[in-house]
Amino acid sequence: MDLKVLALPVFAVLMLAEALITALQGREAYEWRDFAGSMSQLAMNIAVKLGFDVLIIGLHLWLYQFRIFDLGHGPAQWLLTLVILDLFFYWYHRASHRSRFLWCAHVVHHSSKRMNFGTALRQSPTGPFTRALFYWPLPLLGFDPLVIASAGAIATIYGFWTHTEMIRKLWWPLEWFFVTPSHHRAHHGSNPEYIDKNYANLLIIWDRLFGTFAEEQAPVRYGLINNINTFNPLRIAFAEWLKLFRESAGSGSLQTAGRLWLKPPGWDPVTNRETNMDAAVAARQY
Repeated sequence: MDLKVLALPVFAVLMLAEALITALQGREAYEWRDFAGSMSQLAMNIAVKLGFDVLIIGLHLWLYQFRIFDLGHGPAQWLLTLVILDLFFYWYHRASHRSRFLWCAHVVHHSSKRMNFGTALRQSPTGPFTRALFYWPLPLLGFDPLVIASAGAIATIYGFWTHTEMIRKLWWPLEWFFVTPSHHRAHHGSNPEYIDKNYANLLIIWDRLFGTFAEEQAPVRYGLINNINTFNPLRIAFAEWLKLFRESAGSGSLQTAGRLWLKPPGWDPVTNRETNMDAAVAARQY
């Protein structure tokens, strides 16, 4: 049984509690059309994953027979898998902000102007395909595919609670070592000081080590700098992909088209420069 599926009822209770508590406080954490948009992306994401995850686990099991190292089994191996998986996620997430075709999947998660538990579930239906590009080396390095799947589920569940404004900053050792709601609020910000920051999911130490850490200080403006302004599920999921295909078709050469896919979303083929310093800045009105 997928642990993420088992966690969905808990997520539902937490979202209801968040909505009620913030309403009693005189503020609205949820805008219901936005929430419906998030749930539509979750439903499509789950439908894709139902079939695709079976293929990925099959691929990982096949690669595992050619593993370079034998890491054994047990609690220590499970914890090591969780930590290394988080490191791989850091680089996957960072690349998703810095490469146009990866951003086409990831932009869905950043397209809400709200920060709440519902936004945590706003996951692209094309995300499973892009994520698979980054995790296939793990079984070759000796990480058991079934342990990868279970550790990945725990990491995903952990990421849920960081999507809220209800929890302020925590005790400083926790803030220094783990990803907290404060860190992830900054990641979802379109403020210049928060752009391309705080990519980690579980351990914020990766951002501290690799120079992408930002402290939450100024109030966070959520969403994209130029927001999509739609609640249409298909436009939320695929509008950025359609833009990329249109621009590629009109690029005039295969080389330019390839660079459009691989360069940052703000890359301009005319000037050969980024017109914006962040993937979020590159999102235009649909």
